[in-house]
Amino acid sequence: MTTSLVLTVLGNDRPGLVEALSEIVLEHHGDWVDSRMASLAGKFAGILHVRVPDEHAGTLTRALQTEQLQDLSVLVERALPEQTTQAHHRVVLDLVGQDRPGIVQQISQALAGLKINVDELETGVFDASMSGERMFQAKAHLRIPQDTTIGELRDALEALANELMVDIELLENTDQS
Repeated sequence: MTTSLVLTVLGNDRPGLVEALSEIVLEHHGDWVDSRMASLAGKFAGILHVRVPDEHAGTLTRALQTEQLQDLSVLVERALPEQTTQAHHRVVLDLVGQDRPGIVQQISQALAGLKINVDELETGVFDASMSGERMFQAKAHLRIPQDTTIGELRDALEALANELMVDIELLENTDQS
């Protein structure tokens, strides 16, 4: 039997962090399944899913807090058993507009109100090429319950788009994994 672990890591960014993590996972017979990692504001932040034989789960967890990773905070959680989820469809949301406080909160509030799950979210700011204004952009992978229509989502977001002065695009994702 195998144990699925979800690791979150945070620390000062430096070369070799991913290599050190992957070496420890391999040394303890783990399988690096999936991950998202980034360098943000000089910090390294990541989340990864590892599968490991049950008999090695404890030693892997302890090894992740060894001296070679002392500059990283590592949180290890056992993954929940995969459950059959209700039927859903997936949509990718792209948003661009002038940067201002509250954009993420207002969009996420609208999504939560429709019981839409955010599977993945990437945001950033950049300077507009012509005006030099700070622009905000977001890309979100959404999981929409089958009983919520994309039209309902579009209506809720278009109402916000006018208020926030942002452009919103929804693309239906045919990959249902």
